[in-house]
Amino acid sequence: MTPGPRIPWRKSLLVRLLLTSVAIAVVSVGATAWLAVQTTTRAIQEERGQVLSDDSDILRRLSGFAATHADWDGVQASVRDLSRTMGRRIALTTEGGRTIADSAAPGTALPARASATVDPLNTDTFTEPGAQLAGIDPRAVGPYLLPAAERTRVKALAGKRLACVRAHLGDGGVRELPSGRTVVIAEGGEASVPPQCADGALNTPTRTEQKALDELIAPTAPCLGPDGGKGRAAHPLAKIGVDVIPGFTSATEEPGRRLAGSRQTQSCVDDARRTQLDPYVAPRARLYLGALGQQPVGFDLSPANKAKIVGVAGLVLVVTVAVTTVVAIRLVRPLRALTAAAQQPPQRHTRVAVTTKDETGYLAAAFNDLTARRQQLETQRKAMVSDIAHELRTPLTNIRGWLEVTRDGLVEPDPDLIASLHDEALLLQHIIDDLQDLAAADAGTLALHREPVRADDLVAQTVSAHRTRAESSDIRLCTHTDPDLVLDADPVRMRQVLGNLTSNALRHTPAGGTVTLTARRAGDLAVLAVEDTGSGIATVDLPHVFERFWRAEKSRSRRTGGSGLGLAIVRQFVEAHGGTVTVGSEPGKGCVFTIRLPLAQHTDRRTP
Repeated sequence: MTPGPRIPWRKSLLVRLLLTSVAIAVVSVGATAWLAVQTTTRAIQEERGQVLSDDSDILRRLSGFAATHADWDGVQASVRDLSRTMGRRIALTTEGGRTIADSAAPGTALPARASATVDPLNTDTFTEPGAQLAGIDPRAVGPYLLPAAERTRVKALAGKRLACVRAHLGDGGVRELPSGRTVVIAEGGEASVPPQCADGALNTPTRTEQKALDELIAPTAPCLGPDGGKGRAAHPLAKIGVDVIPGFTSATEEPGRRLAGSRQTQSCVDDARRTQLDPYVAPRARLYLGALGQQPVGFDLSPANKAKIVGVAGLVLVVTVAVTTVVAIRLVRPLRALTAAAQQPPQRHTRVAVTTKDETGYLAAAFNDLTARRQQLETQRKAMVSDIAHELRTPLTNIRGWLEVTRDGLVEPDPDLIASLHDEALLLQHIIDDLQDLAAADAGTLALHREPVRADDLVAQTVSAHRTRAESSDIRLCTHTDPDLVLDADPVRMRQVLGNLTSNALRHTPAGGTVTLTARRAGDLAVLAVEDTGSGIATVDLPHVFERFWRAEKSRSRRTGGSGLGLAIVRQFVEAHGGTVTVGSEPGKGCVFTIRLPLAQHTDRRTP
């Protein structure tokens, strides 16, 4: 089958449909995305900022609870209060997954992931609101918590220090730390102390603080050097007291009070402090935050925004329907024309106009070609009916005529008359047999009895059957065959094929001519050829030689041709064997019919 013409991609129906779909999708997605961004960006930003702020506040408060309680007893009430205030579900679990407190009803599933870990010994949520800093939460004071009497005394010392700071710096203030110690804050938030005010009284540890410092001597001995601080005038932890006692920072210490140690030394001291404070703080816990009850997380669109979304969606829908309708109409119009033409009666042979060069246009052209072939087949069918009637009428007329004159006594039924009638009957039988073979081949019921057949035997049998006729016509029969060439074929049908071709060649070869039968191998095929030196076939007639009842001689004279079915039978039988038959000719120089058939699978086999 010859492939159709290649369609330019810009004309392709598939490409146009894809481009239309892509255009609609781009417009829809673009409009939806633009509207969503415009209507939700502000709300998302506000909601996200509020949620982050609330979550940080919840963590800060629960960290403060953990820093000031040795366990989580009593935290349930705080969790519920925070949940009502923040409008969030709050749940605390141990690191093993056991629930400590939950603002939701019992049995409610926890969120998929924990939001944070509550650990005041490693996370500072107090120093900078909204941030999680590495370090110990200042609210975790443990044994450094000052009793009321010491708080009063430290507060008095802070007042005296504040008066000195104001006298030299002009301004300042005081702030009480979670441990109860009061510190002085200078102007601008800086806590530097003028030398004139550094009397050492405010930064001297109280009895409670000194006791807690004494407990750190053993754990921090490796941090103080080879002698563990021995031989120094002050307490071994005196120079690091400013980094141990809550409220003693580098900004409030007096000159010479801070340890001039390394980061490793400070880390050692911090580990010791965590060990000391561990009994005074609640264990580490996981914090889960989520929606409160069935309340959705996020925001609700306003009626105006909802109206915008509906409006844009409606506009996109209208544009989509309009574009699709236009494209569909252009596509359906030629298809409807094809449908109307296909529904016409066969005798109308309606053709359609080819208006485009895309798939639809090529379909219309193919339909027109099909219509032309159908018209040609219809013409051939009518001609074949006429030809069959003509072929059958001639012998029947002869037989009837001779029988009638014999019945009337005008002619004696001598042996010559009977022989003539017998010949006419045989011709009639031959035509009927040929028609029956063609009908069986057309219906696919032609029975083939395949077997390995030697090509030289097949050629020899054909030559032997036609030798007498060739000699009587003074025509020389020649053969050329390859040895051991074996076909996979029905021997009876193939003898009929070669017999039809040889008989046809003898009929069109003049006296003194030659008819040659050859058999040779060509790859996996066997090639059989019947060549003559007759009058040949005109070029315009070559496409028709295998048509039924076709003759180059239009007068249909039996002197120049047989029934007109021989070559049609040849083609049907060869094609039934899975082969092909072709013809080549040059007027005045004869013609050659070539048959190509598959070889037998085992070419070394011999037929009996």
